[in-house]
Amino acid sequence: MDSFDSTTNSTESSSTSSGRPFLPLYVPTGEVSKDRLAFIHILERLKVRLLRIRKYLTYLTKINDRLKNARDGWTIRQDNEVALFLRSISDHMYRMAVLAMLSDDPSLDVSKCVMMALVHDLAEAHVGDIAPREGISKSEKHRREKEAMKNFATDMLHDSPAAQRIEALWKEYEDGVTPEAKFVKDLDKFEMASQALEYERDHGPKTLQQFFDSSIPKLSHPQVKQWGADLLAEREHMNQALDSKPSS
Repeated sequence: MDSFDSTTNSTESSSTSSGRPFLPLYVPTGEVSKDRLAFIHILERLKVRLLRIRKYLTYLTKINDRLKNARDGWTIRQDNEVALFLRSISDHMYRMAVLAMLSDDPSLDVSKCVMMALVHDLAEAHVGDIAPREGISKSEKHRREKEAMKNFATDMLHDSPAAQRIEALWKEYEDGVTPEAKFVKDLDKFEMASQALEYERDHGPKTLQQFFDSSIPKLSHPQVKQWGADLLAEREHMNQALDSKPSS
């Protein structure tokens, strides 16, 4: 259950043609402190969400206590069963922020990259992780996320300097024009591939090829491209070791 009660100060919920329900937007009370607390509480949605896991995935029990928010982007079909790989939005953004700190590119504003990484998926606290399989267009996805960010900045944070900074960083990331935005977008792809390798290592190799195909080849920043190459080399070494291991 969310710490923030969305039924008290909210508009009606809505859905798309895909049938997916969306949480209602927050309706401001006009009290700065109360609305600011609503924003602080809604951040909990980035890490806490309940998910029913099929018995096919009982092997995930050992990591369920540390992975809290189910991201729809990690749903794949395997052996006619739905395999759900859990990942946390907040964990994802935090690791991206640390990755940004590893940059050795003197042309980048690393502090901005760190902040951008920490807010780039903030809208998902409201709209959730919209996956391509849901049939929601990119334009509709962007519209809903933009609406959520405006709700946060204007209705919850009252267009304060902090609100303007958060919204500006999110918009810069979405526009993807500046060197910092391009770098952070590369980090987003690389972090996803890193997660995929870690899941394969723990739960079976070669099951998440689609996540590597959609990320590593699209990296553009030289440093992140090297990280991607190193990751693929590690994956190849892992697979070779497993292939050479005698079967029991």
